[in-house]
Amino acid sequence: MSDSSKGKKPLVAERRYAANKTKPAKPKPKPRARKKAPRKARKARGGIIGFFQRIIRWVLRLIWRITWRLGFVAGVAVALMVGYYYTTLPPVDDLLDARARGSVTLLDRDAQVFAWRGDQFGGVVTAQTVSPHLKNAIVATEDRRFYSHFGLSPRGIASAMRINLSEGRGPLSGHGGSTITQQVAKLLCLGVPFDPEVQTEEEYERECRRGTIQRKAKEAIYAMAMEAKYSKDEILTIYMNRAFLGAGARGFEAASERYFGKSAANVTPAEAAMLAGLLVAPTRFAPTNDLTRSQGRAATIVRLMNEQGYLSDAEAQAAQANPAELSVAAEARAGGYFADWVMSSGPEFFTRKTTEDVIIKTTLDQRIQRGAEEAMQWVFANKVREGSTAQAAIVVMSADGAVRAMVGGRNTKVSGAFNRAVQAKRQTGSAFKPFVFAAALDLGYSPNDTVTDEPLTINIPGSGPWSPRNYTNKHYGKVTMTRALRDSLNIPAVKISEFVGRELVRQVATDFGLESDLAAGPALALGASESTLIEMTGAYAGILNGGSSVEPYGLVELRLMGDSEPLMGTGGGIGERVIQENAAQQLIYMMEKVVSEGTGQRAQFGGRQLAGKTGTTQAARDAWFVGFSADYVAGVWMGYDDNTPLTGVTGSGLPAEIWRETMVRVHEGVPARPLPMALPDNNGRARQEDAAAGRGASGGGAVGLLEGLLRDILGGGDGRAPPPNVSGSDR
Repeated sequence: MSDSSKGKKPLVAERRYAANKTKPAKPKPKPRARKKAPRKARKARGGIIGFFQRIIRWVLRLIWRITWRLGFVAGVAVALMVGYYYTTLPPVDDLLDARARGSVTLLDRDAQVFAWRGDQFGGVVTAQTVSPHLKNAIVATEDRRFYSHFGLSPRGIASAMRINLSEGRGPLSGHGGSTITQQVAKLLCLGVPFDPEVQTEEEYERECRRGTIQRKAKEAIYAMAMEAKYSKDEILTIYMNRAFLGAGARGFEAASERYFGKSAANVTPAEAAMLAGLLVAPTRFAPTNDLTRSQGRAATIVRLMNEQGYLSDAEAQAAQANPAELSVAAEARAGGYFADWVMSSGPEFFTRKTTEDVIIKTTLDQRIQRGAEEAMQWVFANKVREGSTAQAAIVVMSADGAVRAMVGGRNTKVSGAFNRAVQAKRQTGSAFKPFVFAAALDLGYSPNDTVTDEPLTINIPGSGPWSPRNYTNKHYGKVTMTRALRDSLNIPAVKISEFVGRELVRQVATDFGLESDLAAGPALALGASESTLIEMTGAYAGILNGGSSVEPYGLVELRLMGDSEPLMGTGGGIGERVIQENAAQQLIYMMEKVVSEGTGQRAQFGGRQLAGKTGTTQAARDAWFVGFSADYVAGVWMGYDDNTPLTGVTGSGLPAEIWRETMVRVHEGVPARPLPMALPDNNGRARQEDAAAGRGASGGGAVGLLEGLLRDILGGGDGRAPPPNVSGSDR
């Protein structure tokens, strides 16, 4: 046998197996983390590409070093500028009234506001006192992130630049992306106050609105200073008080009073939207200029308020269904011409150039004003051919000269327009004749005295012979003074004027208030002189009141806002006596015949006693009717602004109809009263003993001579040969 197992331990199965059972398994060793190979140094690329790469990396490092240093310097500079502006900002209360001039509030005879002029400031409002709807409308419209930004809105600026570029403009032209804070900075003109000695108000406003890059940068810095100085509500308060909102209104309180007749604290969502809509373009969207356009803009703002959660769907629908409407005063714009006249006739330092807030009480009667405007519109709509550009004017006043209504043209809803009642000097035609007869009556003659209507020629030195003619081209022989005026006969009027004396006629007319230069020749009697409608109406008021002069006036009382005592009172009224009362009453009798039997019959209405006179100038360039009842005097002028002749119009036509339509409305609810007229004596001649108490007393022997000459002419012809007719004035 082999001895191969020698020296080896025998195998014992039991031990082998037992050992395998009891020996614990060794845990597997964790895999060792691989060591990263050391990063090999990047080899610089050689050649031309490597060269340019090194150049670019060097330039970028240089730019970064310069940029962060410049940014740091710019940041420090901006911080210093913000700090500087911060120190210059005054308290909020000093920034609320932005006006460079004061305001004028005009009241009618019943102390109701009817017009505003100048820069109206209704008083201070704050973000807490205005209607929440108004506050929300402003934020929704102008700056929806107002309460979250720091004075600037990068998102808004970027959006505005994108829109400008898409619309073909420069990035800074058009939409500006300005926040409310930036707009306030512009309204404050970066803290530069207005100095009237350095520049005009227009120049100052233009400077404040400049849109250069440098200016916008300053505005941005000023806005950040304001954000640091004031709270958001304080900034909004400044904005609400300084913003211009059209029609002379500064601030939302003035605008709310101007357009709605209520405080800004009480506006509805629709009214708030209309007010907020004015911020983008005050004149364009002013409801007094175009209510429909303003309501359309307000509808857009209501939608924005709904989208931003300021109005519920139901509230937005209600606002859209019931858009804001103007107050009665704003809708009527009552007395636009009248208000302009009062402003022009009052003291300049309290009207056109006032730096104070002024209250003016006037003579205006809004009921009469509406009546005059309606009469004008009705006649032009129903009696004047379509497309006519003829104009007309109306003045209504009391016998003491207190103007109750004034319409200066066919467009009655105006302000600052040409006022034909006050500014247009036009020939008066036969409307001047009452002053010729007034001179004769004041010398003691009677309405029943006669004068011969026959051909007449007067040789005018330097001009040659002049022959007036009647409107009918006929002659009527011996006629009374009453008939001569009633039928507007020209030749008797010229004869009386010549024998009484042109100077006396001119003096009577001037004393009654016709201040324009009166004609020097015999055509004076036929109204060859020019006058304004308000002068003529005032002169007729002097006849109604018994022969005393009248200065038309509209201002009753002027005081500063907040004061109880007036600074000045009435600027017109009844003045000195011009003709005797008996002469005035007889003239009224003669003028009553004009309306009841003569050329002015179209003016009749309601069975009232009325007196007046028609007037038509040469070639019918001007047509007049001026007259009165026992209560009111009214004057009407009609013509073209360029002196084009009227077609088929005389004073007895359309002007008389406008006068009638006006006076019908004026006398609604007014009891009928008889005119203060005196009938002539039964013997056909007025008593002479009172003549010395009137104008004749100052004439001495000269007046006595004139009386004798007048008796000659009133008794028959003038001894002249009857020349052919050449020219004259119409009715």
